[in-house]
Amino acid sequence: MKKVNSNQLEEHAWVSPKGKFGGAGKEVSEALGREPLSSDLRKRHPFNVEILRIPPGKSAYPYHSHSAQWEFYHVISGSGLVRHADGVTLIEPGDAFLFEPDQPHQLTNDGTEDLVVYVVADNPIGESCHYPDSGKWLVRSPERRILRSDGLEYYDGEE
Repeated sequence: MKKVNSNQLEEHAWVSPKGKFGGAGKEVSEALGREPLSSDLRKRHPFNVEILRIPPGKSAYPYHSHSAQWEFYHVISGSGLVRHADGVTLIEPGDAFLFEPDQPHQLTNDGTEDLVVYVVADNPIGESCHYPDSGKWLVRSPERRILRSDGLEYYDGEE
């Protein structure tokens, strides 16, 4: 058995060029040996677990949907909003929710303290994403590319 303590994992932070998007994550599955670029399911693992932290006033990512990936979220602390196809839903500690493939979503922290969420995703091989607000697609073949027609930067058209 391999064991890690999430309190001791390094947190990887990001922020968009204009500051609208930002967050930090602890990659629990990778600490347990997951190799995300492997096509060997024993090395890739059937799911990925991340502890996502979103600072006040930020959205973690642009509004997007996945072509094949399922994502499960469980709110640990803080509060926020989830934008989805039917509108916006308030979230608070204890809330759990799921997005199926092709269901657009975005998490935003509208509170005064960090929003901390466990995220579990199945990460299928060949996954792509659509960004409805900017009309972009993310494709992996095998590297990650953001496209409209020519290659784009990740936050192009989002801020």
